Amino acid sequence: MLTPIEKVLFALAVLVSLYFTYRGVMHIIGHIASGRGSVDWSLIWKRVWELIVKVGLFQPVFRFRLGPSILHALIGWGFLSFLLINLADLIYAYTGWRLLDNTGLFGDVYRLIADIANVAIIVGILAMAFRRFILRPATLSTRETTLLHPKARTGIMRDSAIVATFIFIHNSMRFLGESFNLALAGHADRWQPTISAVSTLWSGADANVLVIGEHIAFWLSIGAVVAFLPYFPYSKHIHLFFAPINFALKPERRSIGELSYINLDDQSIEQFGAAKMKDLGWEQIMDSYACIMCFRCQEVCPAYNTGKVLSPAALEINKRYHFNNGGTTDVPMLDLISEEAVWACTSCGACVDICPVGNEPMRDILEIRRNLSMMESAFPKQLETAFKGMERNANPWNISQADRMKWAEGLNVPTVEQNPEPEILWWVGCAPATDARAQKTAQAFAKILNAAGINYAVLGKNEACTGDSARRAGREDIFFGLATQNVEILNEVGAKRIVTTCPHCLHTIKNEYPAFGGNYQVIHHTQLINELVGAGKIQLSVTSDPPSGTSQYKVTFHDPCYLGRHNKEFDAPRDALKSAGALTIEMPRSGAKSFCCGAGGAQMWKEEEQGTARVNVTRFNEAKSTGADTVAVGCPFCLTMMTDAAKGEDSPIQVKDVAEIVAERMK
Repeated sequence: MLTPIEKVLFALAVLVSLYFTYRGVMHIIGHIASGRGSVDWSLIWKRVWELIVKVGLFQPVFRFRLGPSILHALIGWGFLSFLLINLADLIYAYTGWRLLDNTGLFGDVYRLIADIANVAIIVGILAMAFRRFILRPATLSTRETTLLHPKARTGIMRDSAIVATFIFIHNSMRFLGESFNLALAGHADRWQPTISAVSTLWSGADANVLVIGEHIAFWLSIGAVVAFLPYFPYSKHIHLFFAPINFALKPERRSIGELSYINLDDQSIEQFGAAKMKDLGWEQIMDSYACIMCFRCQEVCPAYNTGKVLSPAALEINKRYHFNNGGTTDVPMLDLISEEAVWACTSCGACVDICPVGNEPMRDILEIRRNLSMMESAFPKQLETAFKGMERNANPWNISQADRMKWAEGLNVPTVEQNPEPEILWWVGCAPATDARAQKTAQAFAKILNAAGINYAVLGKNEACTGDSARRAGREDIFFGLATQNVEILNEVGAKRIVTTCPHCLHTIKNEYPAFGGNYQVIHHTQLINELVGAGKIQLSVTSDPPSGTSQYKVTFHDPCYLGRHNKEFDAPRDALKSAGALTIEMPRSGAKSFCCGAGGAQMWKEEEQGTARVNVTRFNEAKSTGADTVAVGCPFCLTMMTDAAKGEDSPIQVKDVAEIVAERMK
């Protein structure tokens, strides 16, 4: 199709384009390589099927914003098809031979896919452009109070306009060129229905005009790709490559909240956490290139939703715009996110869970906390009491270990000294052992275990805080000491199974203690309750009188972040409630998309950063909107936060742990 001079000019244009594209790509590789750690290439083969599902079906995208997700899929699937379509067009341009045009059914199907893909991309990009530039939803931007790179305020819109223009020109011109070709052939192609329909518009047109039109369409279509390539490494469109790489090569983790191990016995370590971007892992730097700037993580962030200055999206965007404007990984992290925003994070994991490209902004924030706390001693002063309590008395409430078993007075709760070979070791946790309200959960669960005749024991005065709050606040030294001590005791006891009444304890023992040599089977108390009900070891009365003035006992369950999102347990609490005869009503945000109570990430021990609302009150009001009589929880932190919110709102709604509800209904 191309003339000899056009072939030479096009080849030269491609070479120039590839040279500048190569320079941009090498900058990216240099930035990523400056991060900590190394790539485990063997992960690709372990995740090949997962990769096919996530990339081929765009499965992560469809978890949120269904309408835009469908439009994104139209564009994405179209582009996957265009990898072959564009190759075929290049072969035709240089040889005059149409790939797959004369290869039977396979060629027919190819042309049909090309026709559908062409239309899908054009429709998808026009609709997405209308949404971004005309409708302009607030969810595609951030508040003025959020720290965002100055050039990103206008740059994101400009980048979106460039990408949308490129996609529209490339695909509309390809569509138009094909219609000219069919008009020249003088017949329609039933395997290209939409292109054939358009080609009828050119019937009777001069052949030379159609040839010129086909040439122009090729230069505009494939030429748009050549012109766009050097810009590609600097645009958000590069997520096309880095999203699959993210899914394929992210380091293996037991949970989205599992933090990397630091051996504090190694005296050679001089840097803790991330003071500069180069202190992050290579994959955390790569996150900035995978980011599509969709602001989904911001939309689910409890801190941002309650008016705080934290935006996980802004952090990734700031990293990217810093690079695009000539920056290096020597930049201080606090140039990219404010210290106030760092301490507003509840470590709920919502941003990591919802990200359609596998980014982990929460991990960056916790690494910054490590640096602030360990290297600078810069942390909210309210945390000092909890830190001292964990250091002196092995619990953040600073209650003497001698009082660790006071909650069990009057109950038959054996310790490991009394029952050295239990089938189940119950890790009570600091809150159920020391906090007056949470003690009721422990007492209820003890009644359940005793009624079921379970062979269990507790560590009693030998049980210490798992160190979760210390670690999420960056005090790796406190966590290291507690984890080392606890693993030593647990290994000595040799428990077959561990049950916890706190999801934070569950998460830490199950996912973070293996790095210290502690590998255990750990379950949540609601999981054990379900086992006992299923085995007939406890009998529940489902005809207990509902609260006064109601026709049925209605309960809404608040998913604890560290039970649900972090450890993927959603069914056990609900099944336990149903076994107790409760009518469970879901909140608008539940399951993996549950809204945080506001206590995680060491927030339990400090005041919330300034915002327009409190996280716990926001969540409680959502629970209240269901019309339920009781808010059921499965976490002592959630219990405290929801109870405080109920009192503050002067609400008659009760807040109870699942164990309390089950214990009340035992025969």
